[in-house]
Amino acid sequence: MGRRVGVTAGDEPPPHTDRNADMFALCRLTDVAMCLVAQRNLDSPAGRLIALRDVTHSWSADLGSPSAHARCTLAAPAGPADAASRASSGPVGSKECRAASPPTNGRPSGAPPPQAGLRRRERLCGDLKKQQASSSPGLLFCKMLGFLQHPVMVTAEVNLNMVALTAMGLLSRLWQLAYPRAVVFDEVYYGQYISFYMKRIFFLDGSGPPFGHMLLALGGYLGGFDGNFLWNRIGAEYSSNVPVWSLRLLPALLGALSVPMAYEIVQELGFSHCAATGAALLVLIENALITQSRLMLLESVLIFFNLLAVLSYLKFSNSQKHRPFSPRWWFWLVLTGVACSCAVGIKYVGVFTYLLVLGVAAVHAWHVIGDQTLSNVRVLCHLLARAAALVVLPILVYLLFFYIHLLLLYRSGPHDQIMSSAFQASLEGGLARVTQGQPLEVAFGSQVTLKNVFGQPVPCWLHSHQSTYPMIYENGRGSSHQQQVTCYPFKDVNNWWIVKDPGRHQLVVNNPPRPVRHGDVVQLVHGMTTRLLNTHDVAAPLSPHAQEVSCYVDYNISMPPQNLWRLDIVNRESDTDVWKTILSEVRFVHVNTSAILKLSGVPLPDWGFRQLEVVGEKLFRGYHESTVWNVEEHRYGRSQEQKERELELHSPTQVDISRNLSFMARFSELQWRMLTVRSDDSEHKYSSTPLDWVMLDTNIAYWLHPRTSAQIHLLGNVVIWASASLATLAYALLFVWYLLRRRRRVCDLPEDRWLRWVLAGALCAGGWAVNYLPFFLMEKTLFLYHYLPALTFQILLLPVVLEHVSDHLCRSQLQRNLFTALVVAWFTSACHVSNMLRPLTYGDRPLSPSELKALRWKDSWDILIRRY
Repeated sequence: MGRRVGVTAGDEPPPHTDRNADMFALCRLTDVAMCLVAQRNLDSPAGRLIALRDVTHSWSADLGSPSAHARCTLAAPAGPADAASRASSGPVGSKECRAASPPTNGRPSGAPPPQAGLRRRERLCGDLKKQQASSSPGLLFCKMLGFLQHPVMVTAEVNLNMVALTAMGLLSRLWQLAYPRAVVFDEVYYGQYISFYMKRIFFLDGSGPPFGHMLLALGGYLGGFDGNFLWNRIGAEYSSNVPVWSLRLLPALLGALSVPMAYEIVQELGFSHCAATGAALLVLIENALITQSRLMLLESVLIFFNLLAVLSYLKFSNSQKHRPFSPRWWFWLVLTGVACSCAVGIKYVGVFTYLLVLGVAAVHAWHVIGDQTLSNVRVLCHLLARAAALVVLPILVYLLFFYIHLLLLYRSGPHDQIMSSAFQASLEGGLARVTQGQPLEVAFGSQVTLKNVFGQPVPCWLHSHQSTYPMIYENGRGSSHQQQVTCYPFKDVNNWWIVKDPGRHQLVVNNPPRPVRHGDVVQLVHGMTTRLLNTHDVAAPLSPHAQEVSCYVDYNISMPPQNLWRLDIVNRESDTDVWKTILSEVRFVHVNTSAILKLSGVPLPDWGFRQLEVVGEKLFRGYHESTVWNVEEHRYGRSQEQKERELELHSPTQVDISRNLSFMARFSELQWRMLTVRSDDSEHKYSSTPLDWVMLDTNIAYWLHPRTSAQIHLLGNVVIWASASLATLAYALLFVWYLLRRRRRVCDLPEDRWLRWVLAGALCAGGWAVNYLPFFLMEKTLFLYHYLPALTFQILLLPVVLEHVSDHLCRSQLQRNLFTALVVAWFTSACHVSNMLRPLTYGDRPLSPSELKALRWKDSWDILIRRY
C-alpha cells in the first residue's frame, strides 16, 4: 500500500541561517508541489483544479512558517491490498503535525540528503512529462488559470544619484541656451557647413570627417532652418529664421550626458560610489566644458563618444567575466565599435581614443588566448567577435558617414575646384553643366583643356597666350624668347589645345574618330595661336634645374622645334587603353629629351602675369601628381579654318555621354583631399601651444556683447585643472613605485586591486596621454579647446587617485579623517571658483571694469575691458 504525502510540523526549532538548510527547504517545497501534481488525475478538469488548489495550499503553508521543517515522502502507488490502510489514513493531501527535531549540519534531522531529493525530483519530472504528453492542453489551461489569478509585477531599480546628476547636467548646459543670439567664435565656420547641408551644396572641410557636421545639421533640420544666413562675421546677430536653440541643442545634450557617463565609467572600473560621484561632479562644474557644450561646436560631441567608447568597453569586459556571448555581451561589444567609429567620424583626433580602446582590447584578447579553460574553438570565436566588432564594424560605419554625406551633398559648390574633374562632373551644376554631353574618348583632332591633377597651390589649367618669355631674366640668364606656357587658375579660351597626329596636317576629327591610345606620340597645338607645345635644352625661368616649356615660334635661327610628346596613361588597365575625358590621368613625356611636362607651382613675375610656371622635368623619378593631367572639357574639332575653329572653341559641347563615379572612387578622393588639403596655418590672436594648456596659461575670448561688457570666454576651473595635472603625476609615480616593488616580490596591493589600478591608469591616464601628447607633433594652429578631451580623462583619474590615497596610504583612521576633510575643502574651493567664473562662462550679465580685473588671475589671460 502506498503512502500519502504527509507534512508534519511541531514546535518551532531555533532559527538557523545556514545557506544549505535554506536551499534544502526550497527543494522540499518543490517536492511537495510536484508530488501533489503527479498524484492527481490530470485527465479530468476536476483533477486539474484539485491539483492546482493543493499545490497552492502546500506552497502557502510552507512559506507561512519558514522556520518549520517540512518532511515529504513519496512511495510508488500500492496495490489494492493497501486500500484499507490508505482509506484510514485520510484523504490524500491531509496534514499531520508533530514535533520536528532541530536541524543538524544545516538540514532537518532525519531528512534525506539533498542529492536524494534531486534524484527523486528527476524521477517525478519524467513521470510528469509522460502525463503531459497525453494532457498538454489541459495542463496549459491550468497554467493560464494560475497566471490570471495574480497580477503581473515588474520591478526596476532606479539610481537616483544618476537621475540627479543627469538633471544637473541638463540644467547647466541647457540654461538660456539660445543666449547670446549671435555668432560665437567658430560657429562662423560650422554654421557655413550647416547651410551647405540645408542647400545640398558640396563642401570640403579638412579638419575632419563629416559625421560631426551632419549632427549639427540635424539640429538645423529639426529646427526648420533653410540655410539662408550669411556666416561672415563673429558677433553678427542671428536673423529670425535661424533656430539658435535647435542648432546648439545636440552639443548641449551630449555635453550634459557626459556627466552621468563619468559616474558610470568610474563605477565600472570598480571604484566606490563616492569616487564615481566626485568624477561626475567635477565634469559638471568644469567651466570650460560647460562653455564648449553650450555652443554650436564639436568638442562636447567628441568627448561624449570618447567616453561612450570607454564605458561600453568596460561594460563588455565586465560581462565577459560572467556571461560571454550573451545578448548583453554582444550589445556592449558592438556599441564599443560604433562609438569608436563615431569619435573618429567627428574629428580625426578621435582616432587616438579608438587606438587606446583597441590596445586595451588586444591585451584582454591575449589573456583570452592564454585561458586554458577555453577550447580552441571558443578562443577563435572570441577573437573573431572582437575583430568584427572593433575593426570591421567601425570601418563600415565610417564609410556609412561618407555615403550619407555624398548622398546629401549632390550640388556643385565653392569647394569644387579642389576636387578632380571627374568628381566635379558627378555633381549637379558647375562642371557637370559644362561637361554634359562631351565625347568620352579623345581622338586625333580633339579640342581639350588639360587640368593639373595636383591642384596645388591652386587648381589650374595648361595655358598659353601671345606674350613671350623676356630675352634676359632678372638674374642675367637668357631665354628662348618663345611664347609663354603657364598654368592658369581660371577658365579661359586660351586653355584650349588641339591633339594633333604628327603624321598629318589636319586639325579635325575623322569620321569615324581615331582614338588616342597609351603610348601614342602626339603634338599639342594651342587653339588660339596654332603654335605647338615645345621644350628644349633651355633652363626654365624660375626652376633652372628643369627645362623651359613654350609654344614654338620660328625665328629662322638654329633652334629647331622639339614638339613631339608621348602619351602615358597613368591609371590605365592595359597598354592598349584609350585616352578618356575626365577619367584618364595622363603624363606627357618629351620624345627628344625624356622630360615630363610638370607644374612647378612657382608664380611667375609680372611679365608672366603671376601665373604658375610649367617646366619639363628631366631628372624626375617616380610618380607625382604635379606631372599628371586630365582632360576636363572636350569636343571634336570640325573646322579646319582658324576663324571657324576659334568660334568652335567659344561654343559649348553638345554630344551626350554619362560619367558617374562609383561611391568608393568618390570616397577615396574625398578622404585623400581631406587629409592633404592645406589648412590655414597663420597665427591667431588666441592660438596657443600644448605647454600652455596644462596649467591653463591661456584663454579664448569667444564673444563680447556689442554694447555692454558681458562676454563669454573659454576659461577652465583653475583648481580642477591644476589638481588633475597633479593627480596624473601622482598616479605615474605610484605606478612606478608599485611596479618596482612587485619586481622585488613585494605586493602592496592585492592582485584584484592591482589589476583595477592598472586598468584605471590605462584608460584614464592613457586617455589623457594619447589625446594630449600628439599635439606636440602637429604643425597646425592650436587652441585651448584641443585640450578638452584629454582634460576629461584627467578628471576621471582625479577621484581614483584620491580614493587610493585614502584607502591605501592613510594608515590610521585619524589620517583618513584629516584627508577627507582636506578633500572636502578642496572640492568646496573648486565649486567656489566655478561660481566666480560663471559670468564669463554664460555671459549673461555685464561686469564692471574692476570685476573684470579681479577675474584676471593670470597675466596671460586676455579679459576684455571696454574703455568708455
